[in-house]
Amino acid sequence: MPSTLGVLLTFLAYIIFIFIISQMTKRTDDNATFFLAHRATPWWVVAIGMLGDSISGVTFVSVPGDVVHSGMSYMQLVFGFFLGYIVVAYVLLPLYYRLRLVSIYTYLEKRFGLYTYRTGAVFFLVSKLFGAAAKLYVITLILQELVFAPLGVPYSLTVVGVVGIIWLYTQRGGMGTIIWTDVLQTLCLITTLVLIIYQLSSQLGLGFSGMIDVVRHSEHNRIFVFDDWGSPLNFWKQLISGAFIVIVMTGLDQNMMQKNLTCRNLREARRNMLSYGFGFIPLNFLFLTLGILLVYYAGAKGIALPEKTDSILPYLASSHLGSWVLICFTLGITAASFSNADSALTSLTTSVCTDLLGMDMKGGKSEKDLRHWIHLGICIAFALMVLIIGSLQQTSLLKTIYTAVSYTYGPLLGFFAFGLITKYPIHDRLTPYIALASPLVSYLLAYMLELTLGYKVGYEILLFNGLFTFSALWLIRQRDGKKVFV
Repeated sequence: MPSTLGVLLTFLAYIIFIFIISQMTKRTDDNATFFLAHRATPWWVVAIGMLGDSISGVTFVSVPGDVVHSGMSYMQLVFGFFLGYIVVAYVLLPLYYRLRLVSIYTYLEKRFGLYTYRTGAVFFLVSKLFGAAAKLYVITLILQELVFAPLGVPYSLTVVGVVGIIWLYTQRGGMGTIIWTDVLQTLCLITTLVLIIYQLSSQLGLGFSGMIDVVRHSEHNRIFVFDDWGSPLNFWKQLISGAFIVIVMTGLDQNMMQKNLTCRNLREARRNMLSYGFGFIPLNFLFLTLGILLVYYAGAKGIALPEKTDSILPYLASSHLGSWVLICFTLGITAASFSNADSALTSLTTSVCTDLLGMDMKGGKSEKDLRHWIHLGICIAFALMVLIIGSLQQTSLLKTIYTAVSYTYGPLLGFFAFGLITKYPIHDRLTPYIALASPLVSYLLAYMLELTLGYKVGYEILLFNGLFTFSALWLIRQRDGKKVFV
């Protein structure tokens, strides 16, 4: 009971602090504030907040836990991430700022037409709704197991309560509020990670050099995999896949780009992108270091680890590492999950308002009221998706999310690549069918490669998907049409 009370008090204190920040940063309840915070946010504020948004609650538990099966090979993907951030900073951001976009999918309308534009927006909505809900599922499950289940609260009520809290502090301030709450969440996350590592090393009697020795001599410390081309963990697969995952999950993602577009100008937005992209490298290395220390701790104490790798950190934090680690863990997982979920809800609302309903930042009272109802509807759909994901029983949610992204963002990758690389117009009405067919063809190709050649396709399925979309657009191009320069 003392640990349950400590977790509950930590959670409540964090929520109160978030509401204080949201009240302090709230300006006006208009579309310009909700969508892009009047394009007046300092770049370093956005960079700090985006770091916390990228490190979700899923990352907090999945990356350390996956050390058991994959060692530190996740760093290969992280190195690829940074290459992707460079592409986004120097290819996509200039395009978005030149066109002064609110929704980045407006580019697809300017370049191809209404059908492609709406198709891109719908694929984003589906993908983001699933991905963000999967990430929020982690915190709701942990809170349920540690706090609310012992109090007799049903899981569905926990989910509704958490989503309701996020709705309350985002429904007026929008992106103008979220950017500043994300700064707090990022600082809480990093502080928590460092404190947990420190507590682990103290309990094991390790100094800084002792931790280095544990990592260096661990059987799980392998980063680079060059010797197995068929493995999904092969270096080149991971590096290239990491770059394209960032291009689609950041550069073609309304959620992440909406924050970048709040910067004052392109120069500051690019500085933000490169800064937070580089900061992603040491932060993920710390998560993997935590994973090795957790495995070492379990071995030293004779503790049997859960089979589900996502449960390793929550299990040890709640049962073996002491109340302070549990409180730190609660703070970190809450900060990471809320940082991702609040901006996802805002960007989903923005996409529905601007892409599907045609609102703009100068909307009057009627549009503002409609935006409030849409935001509430997105929150309800979000809560339902969390409950659905809870029934899937995945062993590693991070892998599930990346795999889902590879299928749902593939058509977006193909659309934007064709638009930027070629100047041809297309038969716009056919693009919805292409977007639906490309993931199916990619899945069949992956199945046939494994069946006939023993080649297991990893996250590079995203490249296949994007390539199929690009090729199909090439086939439906208007060869005699007037070339487009957008």
